[in-house]
Amino acid sequence: MNDIWLITGGTGSFGQKATEIILKECNPTAIRIYSRGELLQSQMESKFNDNRLRFFIGDVRDRDRLNLAMRGCDIVIHAAALKRVEIAEYNPRECLLTNCTGSINVFEIAIENNVSKIIALSSDKGCHAVNLYGMTKAVMERLAIQYNTFSRGKTKISCTRWGNILSSRGSVITIFKEQAKSGEIT
Repeated sequence: MNDIWLITGGTGSFGQKATEIILKECNPTAIRIYSRGELLQSQMESKFNDNRLRFFIGDVRDRDRLNLAMRGCDIVIHAAALKRVEIAEYNPRECLLTNCTGSINVFEIAIENNVSKIIALSSDKGCHAVNLYGMTKAVMERLAIQYNTFSRGKTKISCTRWGNILSSRGSVITIFKEQAKSGEIT
């Protein structure tokens, strides 16, 4: 394919697995990993050791940096989000800014840069949302649908809903394994 990809939240569990698959199956020219985690970026760079990977420190809330990272991209996977339910409940403003405003930034900048495709990751918690995290993901889905009308078919935006991924960072399985070491699973 030889496309240039950008993965927001690229150092997360999903981003790392997507990177692995894209490198193997799509033969990209480059994959730009966009995230706030410098340690995770460094670890990912060592793990993959592939010169097609480019690492951008940045936050989806920062339009200028996101615009710079997205220039020339063909495909964007939007995986960046504040995902921990309890953290979102305690920090509602931050959750809204990252999950909603950050998504608006991704969609608008992609349209401005004529990105051909965006795949935005949502959550099963967006269906009949009962917590702030789920509500922000439901809003993100509706924003994605609406922004398709603004792109006039040049940029295609789609969403996919995911459930909990076993053994991802913060997964209940990881928590249970840690608790099992002490002999008490809550």
